[in-house]
Amino acid sequence: MSLPVLVAMVVVGIAAVIAAVHLSGGSVRTRLSGTDQALQRFAMDFPDVTSSAVFLTEDSGTAFLLLENGSVGIVRSIGDKFLTRIVARADVAALRALDDRTVSLRLRDFTWNGGDFRFADTEAAGALMATLSGNVGAYGTRENA
Repeated sequence: MSLPVLVAMVVVGIAAVIAAVHLSGGSVRTRLSGTDQALQRFAMDFPDVTSSAVFLTEDSGTAFLLLENGSVGIVRSIGDKFLTRIVARADVAALRALDDRTVSLRLRDFTWNGGDFRFADTEAAGALMATLSGNVGAYGTRENA
């Protein structure tokens, strides 16, 4: 078999696999319909954990749950599934506000290292920043004293 024919077969094969994944729904990104869905999805993985507040990102792709033990629960859409995590301050590699509604969160977890999250209001971004930076205030979170 000649090299050009082999290369063409490989290219067509890879394109067919990508098309099959896309057409079967593999490229669809799930969104959270609201705070109730975020709470239900988080409770599936962590049934004994209670949250005091829930904040959705502007694109409804991620929910942050402020937990009663001072950590943060995360429900993040990944493809057509949801990833759930409990994050404590010790798990945070970097945390900073990009603006008054956007938080950049980097985690020490190699399976998911975080990202930049934009909220609909400044209250949500501030609550997340306060909780993960360790300063206590509203919503059971922490704020600068």
